[in-house]
Order: sequence, then C-alpha cells, then structure tokens
Amino acid sequence: MRQFRVVASGDFLKPDGTSAFPEFSFDRLADDPRIEFRFLPTASEIAKSHIADADALVLSDGRITADSFDPGGRLALIAQFGAGFNHIDLAAATRHGVAVTNTPHGVRRPVAVSILTLIFALTTRLFVKASLTGRGPAGWAEVTRHNGVGLTGKTLGSIGVGNIGAEMFRLAAPLGMKFLAHDPYETVERAGALGVELTGLDDLFRRADILCVNCPLNAETRHIVSAARLALMKPTAYLINTSRGGTVDQGALTELLAAKRIAGAALDVFEQEPPDPADPIFALDNVILTPHALCWTDELFAGCGRDAVQSVLDALAGKAPTHIVNPAVTADAAWRRKLESFARRSAAIVT
Repeated sequence: MRQFRVVASGDFLKPDGTSAFPEFSFDRLADDPRIEFRFLPTASEIAKSHIADADALVLSDGRITADSFDPGGRLALIAQFGAGFNHIDLAAATRHGVAVTNTPHGVRRPVAVSILTLIFALTTRLFVKASLTGRGPAGWAEVTRHNGVGLTGKTLGSIGVGNIGAEMFRLAAPLGMKFLAHDPYETVERAGALGVELTGLDDLFRRADILCVNCPLNAETRHIVSAARLALMKPTAYLINTSRGGTVDQGALTELLAAKRIAGAALDVFEQEPPDPADPIFALDNVILTPHALCWTDELFAGCGRDAVQSVLDALAGKAPTHIVNPAVTADAAWRRKLESFARRSAAIVT
C-alpha cells in the first residue's frame, strides 16, 4: 500500500539546499513512516507535473492556477504557509476537490506587532531623528523641527476587525487611544468587547488619526483605499498598510503624500512586488517602506510551519483541517472520499 505523498514548494530551501526557514522543521512529516516527503524544484508557478502524484502540498509563494490541477488527481490539500492566499485559484481548487488552508494563528501576533512598530516609528519621527544623530551640532539643532505626535486620545482606525485587526487593537489597549473600525462582517457585540466602535467606511477615513488596512485582498477590497477616500483623511493623519498592496491605490497615495495632504504613511506591501526602484514613492520623505517582510520573525515562521504541518497531519488522519479558506470543498463527495482513503491507508501502514 502506497504512502501518503507530501511535497513542499522549493522556496522552503536556499540555493545550497539548506532550510530557508530554520525556525521550523518538516521532520514531523519526513520522519513519519506513513509519509513520503520531498521538495519540489523552485518555481514561480506550481505546474501540474509537480503535484500530479501528490496527496498534499505545503506551499510558500508559488502561484496555483487552474492549470496546476490534474482532473481526477490525488491532490486533496494545499497547506499555505502564511495567511495570504490570493496567489491560489480557490475556485479551481474547489472544483478539483482540493482544500486550501492557511495559518492565521502563526501570523496574527507578528503582523500586529509590525503594525504597532510602524505606528511608533511614524508618530515619533523615528527615522528622521535617526538620520540627524550623526550630523553633529547642525543635525542636532534640527531636532525641534521634527517633533512627534503623542498617541493618548488619538483615534486608531482599522479596515477590518479580523484575525490581525483584533490583535492590533488588543496590543494597543494600554495606549489610551480611541478605537474605530469598518468591517461589514463584524458584530457590534464582538467589536465592543475589544473597545472598538464600528462605523461606515467614509466616516472611518474622516475620523481616524492612524488608519490601518487589515483586510484581505479580493474583488470587494481592491483599491478600497481609493483616491476619493484618501481625500477624506485629516492632514495630520497617517496610513499604514501591512495587508496586500492591491487594497491601496498606490498612485493616488503617492500624489497625496507628495502634496503633504496627510502627515505620512507606512507600507510593507505594494501593488507591484518587488516595486520598481524608480517608483516616485521612493523619493518621498514622509513614508516608511519595508519589503513585505516586517513581520518576518522566528515567532512567525515557527507558528506558520507548525500550523501548516498540522493541516497535513489532519488530512492524513482523515480529518478536515482547521482554517480551510474554501469551505465549500468540505461538501464535495470526492474530497471526502480522499480523506477516508488517507485514513484507511495510514492505519494499514501503522499496523
């Protein structure tokens, strides 16, 4: 009886074959006698030939398109390492009886900490002051021109009160700020438990002193931070985006920042990644830019790795993994048969 076959995308390895993420290990899969485990070649897109004989795929960054799936194939699970899954064709996965999971627990605290890091850096004028430190008396004399902004009594706003947005508010609770959010899927009761007032989207843009984007990228949220909504913001306000670049009209934001219509912004994500080095946003002095990696810490990698591996082990045991992002697949008879088959085979191998 054949083993349960698990493949992992090639970007989990460095070019020299060592682990790109040493904070976690695939040993729980590689050392399991029920499992045949291997890494795929590094590729920007996962091809059908890469996963035709696999039961599960642990994925980092490779794209999954409709052409990646083999009709009637064995694949039952794509365990995404991280929270984002907009590079996976979920509709095609569902059609082919493939569940897709992500790792929201692993990213929740690290991303929320990143947001607070950017809040503190923007409002204290951290990078401006750091640049003055080594300039001698002339630099030190400029310090009074770059006073920061205190947070007490200011309004922290969020587009979204989901996994990361809620954690951001929990971490910010001791700062004495007012909390405001827009989230059509959140209830007044759950938001109230966090001390968050729910409001309309335009009202959020008008009232927030610091506005953070904490929603997934989809058809509804693409350019949810539009030119029209950016124009509603206070001239003293800041925008922070650690979600996905497509949620913000980056061109409109660049124009707004260049005209000093808002105080500043911090972006860890961009509409094009990596961005063009000639992008005019890099010439601005009121923006902090990081390469979609501010949350990359040992805590994040360990948590994401643990949860992705657990999704695979759940499928092997015939259980529906937690954090399935295409839940319609759980009603698919072919997918259920795959899980039942995995459970029978793994039990036979063990005995």
